[in-house]
Amino acid sequence: MIQFCNEHRTESMLKSTSRVEPSDRQSASAPTLRMLFESEETPLLRYAFSLTGRRVVAEEIVQDVFLQLHKHWDNVEAPKAWLIRSVRNRAFTYIRTKQREPLSAEAYHSATMASDDSSPDQAIVQMETAGEIRQAIMELEEKDRQLVKLKYFENLSYSEMSAKTGLSVSNVGYRLHHILKVLAGKLKPQGIDE
Repeated sequence: MIQFCNEHRTESMLKSTSRVEPSDRQSASAPTLRMLFESEETPLLRYAFSLTGRRVVAEEIVQDVFLQLHKHWDNVEAPKAWLIRSVRNRAFTYIRTKQREPLSAEAYHSATMASDDSSPDQAIVQMETAGEIRQAIMELEEKDRQLVKLKYFENLSYSEMSAKTGLSVSNVGYRLHHILKVLAGKLKPQGIDE
């Protein structure tokens, strides 16, 4: 009896089955926007986060990119590649914009001083952060500390800083860029990335 079932199963497996054709061939082979979102959202979020280092920014970038894809769906030939490229471009734009934003004295104080509404734990974290930033600035060379003070505490322009320090305007910009990279490198291992 068992042998008969196996023979019957083998016979039915050897018979060719009729092919089922989808009613619309193109929609069966091309992914839909929903399918792409479900399969690519998480990898794109990880990618955006790896570039920006900020979860909220990564979520915003991915959401914007999917909205743009929805608008241009009919014109995009390779949606997956388009998504990856768009996320990368937006992340790089965010990074470039973030690097150009000056840290004003007001922003520094609001970031480093505890507000009345914050919890004791938040106040301690903010005070520790302020201490780490002050320590990192104090470890800079005197010329570099002076540039940080002139730019971020006195809000001077590059040309005003040039006049005070004797450096060229382009050298002021270059040195500040280098100083910020050094500070970021010192502070990032301690969890300070903003």
